Amino acid sequence: MTTTTDLATLTGEYTVDPAHTTIGFTARHAMVTNVKGKFLDFSGTLHLDGTDPTASTATLDITMDSIDTGSADRDGHLKSSDFFKTDQFPKMTFRSTRAEALGGDDYRITGDLTILGTTRPLTIDLEFNGAARDPFGNERVGFEGKAEIKRSEWGLTWNAALETGGVLVSDKIKLNFDISAIKQA
Repeated sequence: MTTTTDLATLTGEYTVDPAHTTIGFTARHAMVTNVKGKFLDFSGTLHLDGTDPTASTATLDITMDSIDTGSADRDGHLKSSDFFKTDQFPKMTFRSTRAEALGGDDYRITGDLTILGTTRPLTIDLEFNGAARDPFGNERVGFEGKAEIKRSEWGLTWNAALETGGVLVSDKIKLNFDISAIKQA
């Protein structure tokens, strides 16, 4: 595998590689622990402009029925009308509206996140992990990203009060992205 850091050579169209990408989340449960999950079915594209990172764009389409928290019962509840209503709203989408270079390997992408038919802005802080040609001849780039949302802002308000105070599911959700994308010919 060879690595490159010349950003100008990265300019192009990329497809997110679902086999080497993780789109995950963390929610506080019962005020005492974290529950982590991820989505198993998604697709995405990147347009990278190595000479003008502000011209870069990203899209992401996530199949909500592919949610996986390691518990079939919990996953079923998350797909139900209490949360994602996957029968009515099968996809969650992200469409970038702005990209920024913050210096070094740090970037920020802002866009529109749509969940349950509600679209709100989302800003994702990204770290560029590098670029390489894999053993199969694919040119790859990698990014790690994070963001936080309040799920209630997208209409995700189901909860249960705890006897000891607090609620079963936190409003604050941490989003995590570990992205590998392949440059298109």
